[in-house]
Amino acid sequence: MVVGPTAVGKTKLAVQLAKYFGCEILSADARQFYKEMSVGTAKPTLNEMDGIPHHFIDHLSIHDAYSAGMYEKEAMTQLTSLFKKQNYAVLVGGSGLFIDAVCHGLDDIPKATNQIREELNTALNTKGLAYIQKQVKAIDPVYYKSVDLQNSRRLIRALEVHATTGKTISSYQNKPKKPRDFDCIWVGLTLPRETLYKRINQRVENMIEEGLKEEVDALKPYQSLNPLRTVGYQEFYGSKINHTPVPFDQAIELIKRNSRRYAKRQLTWFRRNKDVKWFAPQEYKQVMQYVKES
Repeated sequence: MVVGPTAVGKTKLAVQLAKYFGCEILSADARQFYKEMSVGTAKPTLNEMDGIPHHFIDHLSIHDAYSAGMYEKEAMTQLTSLFKKQNYAVLVGGSGLFIDAVCHGLDDIPKATNQIREELNTALNTKGLAYIQKQVKAIDPVYYKSVDLQNSRRLIRALEVHATTGKTISSYQNKPKKPRDFDCIWVGLTLPRETLYKRINQRVENMIEEGLKEEVDALKPYQSLNPLRTVGYQEFYGSKINHTPVPFDQAIELIKRNSRRYAKRQLTWFRRNKDVKWFAPQEYKQVMQYVKES
């Protein structure tokens, strides 16, 4: 498992690991699942993949309904197939919920009624994302610190659970882990904050050169779909209430800011996992040795 914040260098290390151990890569970046979203999600290029098969990239459309539970099932099936011909597989990404689903299984969280879900979605559409964020912070500050605050679907889910059970969603995330027939070796990448933030800002600048504006414009008719309510896209489309377009330069600064905030939440999520061994991106040899000895 190669984890860490956005722009830290996970893709490069994952490819190095896959080449060294003669295995394939599974993506656990929930934004890179969608074939229509490439520039704004910083998908690895064919050159960056360096001939290594990558699974779960471009395997969905933004019109497809998808969940962490569906990913868990598909990833487990893929791993079963891969382990018939190789001893290792590399799971790489920054979507903590999806990675935990593979290693530990998802928690058995009760489903909400359609009425509760509709009421919460109405609140989102009429009062805005900031209102939903405040509600989550008030009832479940633990979950609030680690969740992607731009992901309205996960925020709504937290409110659904509380409205249905009276318990927080974070309380369900401490249940016993599901047994797996493989071992998970956790490798985390990190950098000093200023260095990471510079890399995030540079990545956004690279996205502009690669055609971010053109991609965002092409996807504008679908801006209400959940996959597009994420960093790199929603900054251009404005609020979910009135969809007022945001000036390009302002949207770029918002993407940089929201990406930095997202990186902080990713680190919060992964640092609570005591199984993660942390390295700097350039410590390739140390990572290899650690994996071999684990």
